[in-house]
Amino acid sequence: MAQRETPITLYVDADACPVKDEIYKVAERHKLDVHVVSNSPIALPRTANVHRVVVASGPDVADDWIAERVSRGDVVITADIPLASRCVKAGADVIAPNGKAFTEATIGPALATRNLMDELRSAGHATSGPRPFSPRDRSAFLSALDLAIVRLKRAGF
Repeated sequence: MAQRETPITLYVDADACPVKDEIYKVAERHKLDVHVVSNSPIALPRTANVHRVVVASGPDVADDWIAERVSRGDVVITADIPLASRCVKAGADVIAPNGKAFTEATIGPALATRNLMDELRSAGHATSGPRPFSPRDRSAFLSALDLAIVRLKRAGF
């Protein structure tokens, strides 16, 4: 496979992302660009490969910015399942901050579960939120991100 014109790029849905520092370190090690997308300015390391993208406030504005730019060979970091679905459809690798990879095989059930829970909450049923973020999640994320990058590099990206 021929090398594509643009190298692997990481896109971070950053407003509530607990693994930004880990992303910056991995990106630096692999010499990858990172676009940190949020609705308000977020402190970033002063490196040439990390780019701040501040979008207007509003529902799905950051999601739209990311989804309109990703393609096969990119990696998106998000816990937002509808955004993950859009990015998987575009061919990108998508990883949640807890290390869970969203793929063509897993995104349908994840989206269905998310929609069911949303309907239950809208109907007044109490549902539990996500479990607290743990060191094990951080470790799983780092492994999943490194695995995705190595796999993409081996595929010629």
